[in-house]
Amino acid sequence: MVIYQLFPRLFTNVNSHCVANGTRGQNGCGKMNDITSELLLSLKQLGVTAVWYTGIIRHATTTHYNGIPDCHPGIVKGRAGSPYAISDYYDVNPDIAQNVPNRMEEFHRLVERTHRAGMQVIIDFVPNHVARQYHSIARPSNVEDLGAADDHTKFFDADNNFYYITHQSFSPSFDCGDYHEFPAKATGNDCYHASPGRGDWYETVKLNYGINPKDGSRHFNPVPDTWHKMFHILHFWADKGIDAFRCDMAHMVPVEFWRWAIAQIKAVHPALKFIAEIYDTALYPAFVDAGFDYLYDKVTLYDSLINVLNHNQSAQSITRCWQTTEQVQNHMLHFLENHDEVRLASTQCCGDAFKALPALVLSAFLTPSPMMIYAGQELGEDAHEAEGFSGHDGRTTIFDYWSVPTVRDWLTGHESASSRALRKFYEQILCLRQSENAFSQGLMHDLMYANPHLDRQFAFLRGGGKEVALVVTNFQPTAISIELTIPQHAFEHMSLPHGTYWAQDLLAGLHGHEHAQDVEVSLLPNEVLRIDLQPHNALVWKLVAKSENKK
Repeated sequence: MVIYQLFPRLFTNVNSHCVANGTRGQNGCGKMNDITSELLLSLKQLGVTAVWYTGIIRHATTTHYNGIPDCHPGIVKGRAGSPYAISDYYDVNPDIAQNVPNRMEEFHRLVERTHRAGMQVIIDFVPNHVARQYHSIARPSNVEDLGAADDHTKFFDADNNFYYITHQSFSPSFDCGDYHEFPAKATGNDCYHASPGRGDWYETVKLNYGINPKDGSRHFNPVPDTWHKMFHILHFWADKGIDAFRCDMAHMVPVEFWRWAIAQIKAVHPALKFIAEIYDTALYPAFVDAGFDYLYDKVTLYDSLINVLNHNQSAQSITRCWQTTEQVQNHMLHFLENHDEVRLASTQCCGDAFKALPALVLSAFLTPSPMMIYAGQELGEDAHEAEGFSGHDGRTTIFDYWSVPTVRDWLTGHESASSRALRKFYEQILCLRQSENAFSQGLMHDLMYANPHLDRQFAFLRGGGKEVALVVTNFQPTAISIELTIPQHAFEHMSLPHGTYWAQDLLAGLHGHEHAQDVEVSLLPNEVLRIDLQPHNALVWKLVAKSENKK
């Protein structure tokens, strides 16, 4: 699986004259209908197998729409608002609809187009918190709204949907205008008092899954009301034909809920996938056991790769990543960018997307795990603009009406030569994941323990038997010739016979050699193999045994 994350609000907006803190009318807004079949096929060609449409469900915004409740601007981040401050779990974001009353039908057609293009559809499920002014106008008539039957006189009750700071008004440490909330509700980032600050998720309120935060007691029998309501929401969207949920901050919701809900949903939709945004490695096995198909590989592989890229950490440290997650290795979702992280090409990170190519190769080929690309990553987006609420932080805003410069240029046929070259690299890497059995389903053997002299390089084998690839990445800014040792254990683990092989350069075209000659190499235990590496690049050899090896 190769996931492509995109914001419909941003992705197809081609306005090149956006102004900071601009309104929807000033800056424009991408629409679901603009994501055409032709555009989707171009993503398929890139090697994408699933599209994560971020910001589909209606969330708090400052833009007025007839027939839709307005949101107080004092508790909305930016003009467009956060897609993680859900204001109606049963509705589609009107910003991304061409015909607002027809917004759900436009979403249905987007799902159908994506499936016709041969890709799966992923949307967010935001289970931990909702917008402060949550109110569903689209819920089925037999569904009670969140908080409608809550006892506001209690801080905690197992059947309350929210936590209440009794006898206190919402009074954040900043000016939120004339917004009034009494009693105050607990804020989404586990802030159980009435005065959140700017750094808190003040635009959201925490959902109550039956845990009393005052003493940690867990009240799961009988099943809490919130569980039933959130399960119904999952079922509602699963019935729309989507293929996966990306579950926001999944570890902030008790694993018992996930085990209960996922089993029931998969009983009806067995192919449905669940992806957890999770940052606690100790919880990984429990969340896989609860039914999650994939987990964010953030605090292990992502953090290590970024540290290696920025010269803070030896490449030897990458070994600890797969060792930490070995028990659930094929469930880890690799990525180098998403909406929460700085852009690789930003000045806050590498400053040049091409410097991250060794990390891309490693992320793509280290294991058969799925990987994720963030729209514009493949074009070298550097997020250099200060769009509004986000400021100049090296990220593409999720709070403002804006356009993404590299995506905009690509859509209009004005992409730079460097963007074209980078996209070609991404396309070759992503397609190799699917075309080469060594990468799509093979074993992995880390070679770093036998090569402790390597510091800015990382080497490993993938595959097994007749389908074996050698991958060596170079994180340093200069060319280097290294001596690589393949130990006897690697031959045994990979069922790799000793002998002479033809080494086919799978990245030949990207190294400037469209018809590179195969290199003859001798592979024997503990024999030194000399390999030349280009700056900020990688070597990927497919090892093909010579005829005498097959006798």
